[in-house]
Amino acid sequence: MDPLKSIGSIDPARRAFSLIEEFKNFALKGNVIDLAVGVIIGAAFGKIVDSLVKHILMPLIGMLLPGEQGYIGWKMAFGAKEIPFGLFLGELVNFVIVAFALYLFIVKFLGLVMKAKQAAPAVRPLPRKKKRCSRRYAIC
Repeated sequence: MDPLKSIGSIDPARRAFSLIEEFKNFALKGNVIDLAVGVIIGAAFGKIVDSLVKHILMPLIGMLLPGEQGYIGWKMAFGAKEIPFGLFLGELVNFVIVAFALYLFIVKFLGLVMKAKQAAPAVRPLPRKKKRCSRRYAIC
């Protein structure tokens, strides 16, 4: 049977419903939903860390070190070009904070959870009673 002919013979409304049904089955799997929640929480966490770096940490560093506009005004000039390395340092601090938080969560927290699972005593199956076999029959 030719698969193209079988697809063409299906009612278009039924094909659309089938596609929607397949997508629903895919989207409602636990892994996809967990991934979506993780992405949303990660984006929110990234915004919080970004705000912490831009509005609290880097202005404090800018107060300690000389500069007209804090870290935003830190620039290096090469001829007619200026390189704003202060902005780069802000993004670098942002990255280090996010990377450290991920390290703590993945390596330390999940490592402790995995060790706790491995340390839990494994449930052994109950011993089975031995059957007495009759010598008369070859099968027990």
